[in-house]
Amino acid sequence: MINVRIWNENIHDKEERIKAHYPQGIHGALAGIFSDCENVRVTVGLLDDEDQGLSEEALADTDVLIWWGHHAHDKVTDENVSRVIRHIHGGMGFIPLHSAHHSKVFRALCGTSCNLRWRHGDRERLWVCDPHHMIARGLPDHFEIPAEEMYGEPFDIPSPDETVFIGWFSGGEAFRSGVTFHRGGRIFYFQPGHEEYPVYLNENIRKVIRNAVYWAAPCEREHRCIECINAAAPEGEKA
Repeated sequence: MINVRIWNENIHDKEERIKAHYPQGIHGALAGIFSDCENVRVTVGLLDDEDQGLSEEALADTDVLIWWGHHAHDKVTDENVSRVIRHIHGGMGFIPLHSAHHSKVFRALCGTSCNLRWRHGDRERLWVCDPHHMIARGLPDHFEIPAEEMYGEPFDIPSPDETVFIGWFSGGEAFRSGVTFHRGGRIFYFQPGHEEYPVYLNENIRKVIRNAVYWAAPCEREHRCIECINAAAPEGEKA
């Protein structure tokens, strides 16, 4: 069983324009990615929950933590940040999405500002740089997101262990949109997911996140193998 915890600050989600895309919240859309997966149990933590949804008990029962944040990075307590980092160092997988590049957790793990260039409203083409990577399993060599927030280089992060995706925007910018790090646990930063657009309803985006959970989940094997994939994959996606 892979225990996935989805953490969301749940601020944008209360706006009507965001509810139009995500009536159950961004966390609800992310949870739905795993609705037909065998042996995956999903829980949700929100900023307004007790212990901000990041209690020791909750994290101790988490194999992979998915993180979505934007406006309230500074609201997450240093105690909770330290707790999350301790669990990542202990082997918990971590998947920060979109604006989580500026979360306290990701910045502490990187040791850099994690700053980048950005602007609203563009078309993005995601290119698969490593088609043999487990996170890219079942994807075409590229796919498009009709509307997304542009993130552009330079991206102030350490050199990634792997670059799985490169994003290209119609304005000409490029960005390392999907990168991995190892900090005890496995980390996958994935750029798409601006709240104004229904990015997390895109089937290819959902497949990336699902694959990333299989990859990031703690495993006794040094390299993830087909048994790891099949343990949680939907019936139609078993290898």
